[in-house]
Amino acid sequence: MRILVVEDEPKLAEVLRTYLLAAGYEARCEGDGLAVMPLISEWSPDLVLLDLMLPGRDGLELCRDIRSRTSIPVIMVTARTEEIDRLLGLELGADDYICKPYSPREVVARVKAVLRRSAADQAPARMREAGGLEIDEGAWSARLDGVPLDLTPVEFRLLALLAGQPGRIFSRDQVLDGLYDDRRVVTDRAVDSHVKNLRRKLAAVRPDEELIRSVYGVGYRLDLGPS
Repeated sequence: MRILVVEDEPKLAEVLRTYLLAAGYEARCEGDGLAVMPLISEWSPDLVLLDLMLPGRDGLELCRDIRSRTSIPVIMVTARTEEIDRLLGLELGADDYICKPYSPREVVARVKAVLRRSAADQAPARMREAGGLEIDEGAWSARLDGVPLDLTPVEFRLLALLAGQPGRIFSRDQVLDGLYDDRRVVTDRAVDSHVKNLRRKLAAVRPDEELIRSVYGVGYRLDLGPS
């Protein structure tokens, strides 16, 4: 599988490429933000490791562009832990986030986890319908009362998890296990941010209902009324 490392520090990029090659992946490096989209079109990587700060075009703009054109998994890399919460709030659609400094082994482990999850997402699809909510796991689409929901990949997985057992309370740990294979840098605040964003999108369709309820000290549940 092909991994595109978008990193403008040549030594760091080469270290990552070396570790990815040793793990059995093809890997290419690119440090110029302006060259990333043409390279994706030309080389068709299976995953992009995307640094936030780049010359030419920054990682925020590139992530939005990648997500608008393809379903290639994207792992965003940032130098500040507190930046992850802001990135989540921007709903870029990235599949995961890594904070510098990191070990190359951690990056390879995260790449493997995201690719494994991506393969599972492409498994034979299930269609779910309950209480006016329709989830098509094959098309990665969801509708509420017939209205399409514009969800990021993580928000879609969150909704699919909760909708799998409406009324059941999922703890934060269970939500994290359902969303991420590797939880080492994923915080409770990240879960809260995803839930907040998903609630807002559901409320745009049903403003008078709180479909995702917080159970204090326990977790979250999805309450679906009759369609």
